[in-house]
Amino acid sequence: MDLFEYQGKQYFARWDIPVSKGGVADTVDEAVTQAEAAGYPVVVKAQVQVGGRGKAGGIKLAADADEVRTHAGNILGMDIKGHVVKRLWIEHASDIAKEYYASFTLDRAAKMHLAMVSAEGGVEIESVAETNPEAIAKLHIDPVDGLDLAAARKLVEDANLDPEARDGAADILVKLYKCFVEGDADLVEINPLILTPEGKVHALDAKVTLDDSASFRHPEWDEFRGLEVMDPRDALAKSKGLQYVGLDGYVGIIANGAGLGMSTCDVVKQVGGEPANFLDIGGGANAEVMANALEVINTDEKVKAIFINIFGGITRGEDVANGIVTALGRVDIKSPIVIRLDGTNAEQGRAILAEHESDRLISLPTMIEAAQKATELAGGNVTAAGGGKVTAAGGGNVTPAGGKK
Repeated sequence: MDLFEYQGKQYFARWDIPVSKGGVADTVDEAVTQAEAAGYPVVVKAQVQVGGRGKAGGIKLAADADEVRTHAGNILGMDIKGHVVKRLWIEHASDIAKEYYASFTLDRAAKMHLAMVSAEGGVEIESVAETNPEAIAKLHIDPVDGLDLAAARKLVEDANLDPEARDGAADILVKLYKCFVEGDADLVEINPLILTPEGKVHALDAKVTLDDSASFRHPEWDEFRGLEVMDPRDALAKSKGLQYVGLDGYVGIIANGAGLGMSTCDVVKQVGGEPANFLDIGGGANAEVMANALEVINTDEKVKAIFINIFGGITRGEDVANGIVTALGRVDIKSPIVIRLDGTNAEQGRAILAEHESDRLISLPTMIEAAQKATELAGGNVTAAGGGKVTAAGGGNVTPAGGKK
């Protein structure tokens, strides 16, 4: 769950991370009230979960109430990259001597927490990583050991932060790491972390992504969900208990198991198609689950064909086939469907599907054949047609779960 800036700052404040004084406003009058409480000059900031607010005119400096009214009126309702501004954060304007960057996240490959600090803050850290990677100091942290003040101090020194900022930045890093771990976050980021002319260091922005898997430990997170912005497809999938990630392609994907789902996305790309989503229905493929999955896929206007890829372990092939057939009777599907069914009792399942096959419902025995057919039906440019080799990123041949290429 991604938090808005104001929510991230409220979250930071729980761990005594210094942030600018401010308040939330949903109307122009509320913006003026919050500005007077924060003290002029103030910054009027659009609250949307997307970058580029400043360039879009969503962040404005105001010296008095009249300017707050003007800026708040202009920003509320503004569309910033498809996100409509419904809420503002009004904070006391800060004098800035220097801008830095600091974040903590999880390096899954290393199985350790990763800290990143840079003296080049206030810009997209991805750009810094591309153009000047040496400007980012990194530190892998063993979760068992954690981060102490000495290690944080060395990290800010390695990042070449100004000497007058190092004590304050190190102190904030220790608190930010505590927020990251105890707050069950996937990411905590401050960009920029600023040094004021008076030598104080504090967070001028806040980006926080919370780990939904830990929500059972945090009933207080319910207060963050009111304005949570979700893709309609993701929201529908979440309401039906499905693991779904929307992508930008045109081949809808349904698979049972996260690993198979990711492999299916890979194979679709390798044969020339573009996956429209990742959707894992888990171990069950009964009629209700399949109908829910198809309903979610069906809401995506970009989907031109659907690839259902099921490998039965405990789940039996005939149960999967019956579930698909029943689900198709419940949901009015707009796109043709290609099914690859393998594993336990696959032959029985394929026999059931064969009775319902048409030019809109096709069953094929291997992942590659099914991916090629789905891509073809979606109007994509199919590569390796005719059962040729499909080369994976590492140079090997892609082998489906059923063992056939």
